Amino acid sequence: MEIIEKKLLELQDLQYREFHAKLMPNVDPERIIGVRTPELRKLAKEIAGEDYIDEFLQELPHQYYEENNLHAALVNLKFLEIHELLEQVERFLPYVDNWATCDMMSPKGFRKDLGLVYEKIKQWLQAEETYTVRFGIVTLLGFYLDEQFQEEMLGLVAGIKSEEYYINMAIAWYFSIALVKQYETTISYIQEQRLEKWTHNKAIQKAIESRRVPEERKEYLRTLKVK
Repeated sequence: MEIIEKKLLELQDLQYREFHAKLMPNVDPERIIGVRTPELRKLAKEIAGEDYIDEFLQELPHQYYEENNLHAALVNLKFLEIHELLEQVERFLPYVDNWATCDMMSPKGFRKDLGLVYEKIKQWLQAEETYTVRFGIVTLLGFYLDEQFQEEMLGLVAGIKSEEYYINMAIAWYFSIALVKQYETTISYIQEQRLEKWTHNKAIQKAIESRRVPEERKEYLRTLKVK
C-alpha cells in the first residue's frame, strides 16, 4: 500500500538496514527498508485507527519486510472478537517468513479467551510451516508460563521434532524460560533428556545466562549438559 510504504520510507535508517539484513539471511535484502523496531511500533500506534488499515491488513502478501512487521504490530493492537482475531492471525501466518516478524506478533486480544487460543496453538504446533510452528511455541512462552501453565504444554513442545533451526531455537528458548518460571516441573525434562541434544544444551545455556536463575541452579544445570 502506497501510503504505508511512504511512511516506512520516511523512517528509513540505511545503516540499520545494512546491519539488520545480516540478521535475516533468508529475507531478500531488497525487501528490507531499514526501520528500527521502536519506530515501527510507534507508527503502528499512530495509524491503528486510520480508515485504510483494514485494507492494508487484507492486502497479502506485502512487498516489504517492514510491512509484515507493521502488520504484526497492528494485529497486536486490535481489539477484536476473539474468533475474528484468530481469523486475522491465521490469514497472516502463511506469509510470515522470518523469526523477527513471527516474534513481533503477540496479540493482547488473546487474553480474552486463552482456552480457545490454546486449542489453536495445538494445531499450529503440528503445522508444516516453520514460522507457524514457531509462533505456536512463542505464544505458549508469552501467555502460558504463569497462571495458565499446564504440565502437558512442556510435552507438546518437547514432542516437536524438526531440522529447522528457528523451530529448535524457539524450543530451547521456551524451555529456558520454563526453567525460570516453572522449574520444579520443567527440570525433569532436562534430567531425562527429553529434547534433542542441540536443543537440550541450548536451553541449558540460555537458562544459565538468565539473571532470574539462582546460582545454585545454574551449577546443577551445567552438570546436565550432554557432551
